[in-house]
Amino acid sequence: METKIGSYICQGCDIANSLDIDKLAKIAVEEGKAAFCKSHQALCSREGGDLIRSDIEKEKINRAAIAACSQRVFPELFDFGKDVLTDRIAIREQAAWTHEPKNEDGQMLAEDYIRMSLAKLQNSEPAVPYAAQTSKDILVIGAGIAGLTAAQAAAKAGYKVALVEKQDRLGGWAAKFRKVFPKHPPYRDPEDSGLNDLVKAVETNPNITIYKSSAAAKISGQPGKFEVTLDKAGQNVKLDIGSIILACGWKPYEADKLGHLGFGLSPDVITNAAMEEMALKGDIKRPSDGKPPESVVFIQCAGSRDENHLPYCSAVCCRVSLKQALYVRGRNPQAKVYIIYKDIRSPAQYERFYAQVQEDEGIFLTKGEIARVAKESDGRIKVEVKETLLGHDISLKADLVVLAAGMVAATKVEPEKTDSSEAKTPVEESKGPDAALDGKKAASCAEPGARILNLSYRQGTDLPTLKYGFPDSHFICFPYETRRTAIYAAGGVRAPMDLASAATDGQGAALKAIQAVEAIARGAAVHPRSGDLSWPEFFMQRCTSCKRCTEECPFGALDEDAKGTPLPNPLRCRRCATCMGSCPERIVSFKNYNVNMISKMIKSMHIPDEFEEKPRILAFVCENDALASIDMAGFKRLKYNAMVRIIPLRCLGSLNTVWISDALASGVDGVLLIGCKKDEDYQCHFVRGSELASYRLGNVKEKLKQLSLEDERIGMHELAITDFHKIPGIFDDFLKVIVKVGPNPYKGM
Repeated sequence: METKIGSYICQGCDIANSLDIDKLAKIAVEEGKAAFCKSHQALCSREGGDLIRSDIEKEKINRAAIAACSQRVFPELFDFGKDVLTDRIAIREQAAWTHEPKNEDGQMLAEDYIRMSLAKLQNSEPAVPYAAQTSKDILVIGAGIAGLTAAQAAAKAGYKVALVEKQDRLGGWAAKFRKVFPKHPPYRDPEDSGLNDLVKAVETNPNITIYKSSAAAKISGQPGKFEVTLDKAGQNVKLDIGSIILACGWKPYEADKLGHLGFGLSPDVITNAAMEEMALKGDIKRPSDGKPPESVVFIQCAGSRDENHLPYCSAVCCRVSLKQALYVRGRNPQAKVYIIYKDIRSPAQYERFYAQVQEDEGIFLTKGEIARVAKESDGRIKVEVKETLLGHDISLKADLVVLAAGMVAATKVEPEKTDSSEAKTPVEESKGPDAALDGKKAASCAEPGARILNLSYRQGTDLPTLKYGFPDSHFICFPYETRRTAIYAAGGVRAPMDLASAATDGQGAALKAIQAVEAIARGAAVHPRSGDLSWPEFFMQRCTSCKRCTEECPFGALDEDAKGTPLPNPLRCRRCATCMGSCPERIVSFKNYNVNMISKMIKSMHIPDEFEEKPRILAFVCENDALASIDMAGFKRLKYNAMVRIIPLRCLGSLNTVWISDALASGVDGVLLIGCKKDEDYQCHFVRGSELASYRLGNVKEKLKQLSLEDERIGMHELAITDFHKIPGIFDDFLKVIVKVGPNPYKGM
């Protein structure tokens, strides 16, 4: 169908008071080749929307360039269906509200944004969803509280669920707990877990098929088309699965590493997990002689909040010790209990539980640091404590010492185990690191996996682990998400948490899994570009098998054959376009986002000659945190120079360096890259965007030196979504740099 663009300019929100609307309309028609350009007092009104819809029907336009407010404002009002491409030009936030009204430079800025938008629409097409027959069945791995709750929630919503548990019974850790923290008012006394009722509900749900004593031997394919092979007592069971919930739980921190707290010194130094097992059996006795302990010392943060062990808080240990202290006192009212803590963490309603324990005169609590744990000649354990709340050191003699060991994700592989057979991929086990798995080559960067999912992904057998060994994809904004599309983490494998939180987590993960199978059935993307119908197309005739796209994809959407040729898995794709940015041959494109489209936008800008003394700066900006920060600066009406033109990118990882070459060749004086934070405090929605852009930028700067161009002409910044106040400084400071180095020598060539 022939491209026909309708251009629309809003006059409201001070736009008409700041800009020459008639001149913008003339630019749209004469230079941008729009069929027409109309203005309206308020395009966001019902009348404004009806104006555009009428033109779609009567004028048969299939593109709409809407110069008004940010794309984050009223997105639903400007959605005219998948057959009409719409581009929102934020002349309110990026021109009218951030620059002086009726100013020449601000007007030129708005004119460039009109040109760029129309160039974008001229060089893109409506997305066509990827069509495939898909499954909507959900696989849940792990039948603890999180897994059971997830399975029950998905099944009650009408979805078929396969629940896989490696043990011969359901329940996970919950089955090993005598009592759990209080869940009902007045939140003072430990309660039953309610596990039996949940297990019964799951076992009798007709939508749930349970596989006990089973494990995933292999998972291949892609979302909606996962091919799962279960190992059930030595027999293979084949399943077709749409999405997966990993609820395989946690494991206690290795007590052998707690020798400095007395573990191994005596059998009477035990972990909190061993204490719970003892209580479940109905009695609490000293392992050394079977006698009931008369004094018990609980040592908190045993391995947690310690840079030499687990740097994080394990969330539940304080409350576990409070609960177990009540076990001891309940069995023997004469026993004395001491709890030595760094901080007691018993939040929300659990504060009342903490208060209940404090009221027991037989339980002594103090903040303190363990100075020494030693075994006395009589077999008792001496615990020396310094820096206490009492203002002096204390020494305690205990019949039993309980170490509150921290929680570790079941997916975490210890560094010293990375060379063992359990940490190796099937490829490494069979034929070496370069061998093929299902005809696909393993990634040189594949991390060792815990061998729970046994994915046939070239990037590893399991979910990539991020901070502290937990597999969250974006630990700030997006719980449950992982770096494997449609595979969600829930419960203790995702973060340290109690059973009530794990149940809530299971509900959340079930909802995400359902969203995934429904989106995939429509050919739509999931987080964070939810609903995006585009997908990458590869012009393989020009592929040089350089492997950049396969190595750099953050989500394992690309495998490769033995020669290094990419093998796309479109249903794994998150539409970040990192592959497009990585490809030196530019063979990757999306119908509505491609290298040519951005290049045409760059070349559509008006570049004043050097004698006009109006430098031009092009800013490639991530559409997530960075663009949101710029929008916020606009909402706050913060002023900055009008020499900067902004091109939003899906992710800074999608930046193809040819765009920088195009910009400099067109006479642009300087280029800014603005993305999300990377490294330890990474906030990139696509995980690696800023990291990859920074790497590519290094190569660009080397090229600039070869062309005798100053590398100061390229700058990069990272922004959190709350950093809007930095925008004027970033733009104005970079302009000073460009003025200092002078005009681009390629200007006008």
